[in-house]
Amino acid sequence: MNESNRRDFLRLSTSIGLAALVPDTFAATVKEPHAVNTALPSAFAANHELQPLPFNPAKLDGLSEKLIHSHWENNYGASVKALNAVKQKLATWQTDASIPASIYNNLKREHLLRTGSLVLHELYFANLGGTGQPDATLNVALAEAFGSRGAWELEFKRMGQGLGGGSGWVTLGYNVHSGLLENYWHWDHLHAPAATLPVLVMDMYEHAYQMDYGADAAHYIEAFLRNIHWATVARRLSQARQVRSLLLAGGWR
Repeated sequence: MNESNRRDFLRLSTSIGLAALVPDTFAATVKEPHAVNTALPSAFAANHELQPLPFNPAKLDGLSEKLIHSHWENNYGASVKALNAVKQKLATWQTDASIPASIYNNLKREHLLRTGSLVLHELYFANLGGTGQPDATLNVALAEAFGSRGAWELEFKRMGQGLGGGSGWVTLGYNVHSGLLENYWHWDHLHAPAATLPVLVMDMYEHAYQMDYGADAAHYIEAFLRNIHWATVARRLSQARQVRSLLLAGGWR
């Protein structure tokens, strides 16, 4: 930060409070959805809500009900509240010419971070609750993309193990630009491959497994694989391919 931006930052900190910029404070300041001004343009409307778990968390294999509820309420829930708080502040700052661009962009970075967390968490929970056994059609898709389902799983697990003890996500994604089905590495909520729709999402932040497995990320990954709802993955892949077909038919590129 240059000296001019530093002075702007200090001035604004005094007038609005640093709490508006610190991620951990967002959850404490957000208003409930029913109190939000719904007349705001959609890009600034703070109306995100927790989505219910689509499965019975007591029936997962190797992932405890306590872990899932904590993850859903405390981690995913905090991101939902934080995103609403960010949008409330953006709605105020968007027309305030006194906010320096550098300070505004700090909040836009938080907007990007919290949006990524919300989306990836919702996709993560939605692809749990199954038996871990893909159907024949999906086995063919994995074999075409990776050589075999086993080869896909080997890479997917290796990527997850590489993130163990830290943070991040591993996703199986379909790139609507290239038409490729690939595994992708995400260091945090900000990282996402361009033009790619996630079809399978695995959370590798420690909060996703520490309560059950401590630092043993490898056993968590095995448990995750046993609980994949492959019908959801197959539906997402089919829909992603339809999106690519529509884009190409419309002259995409």
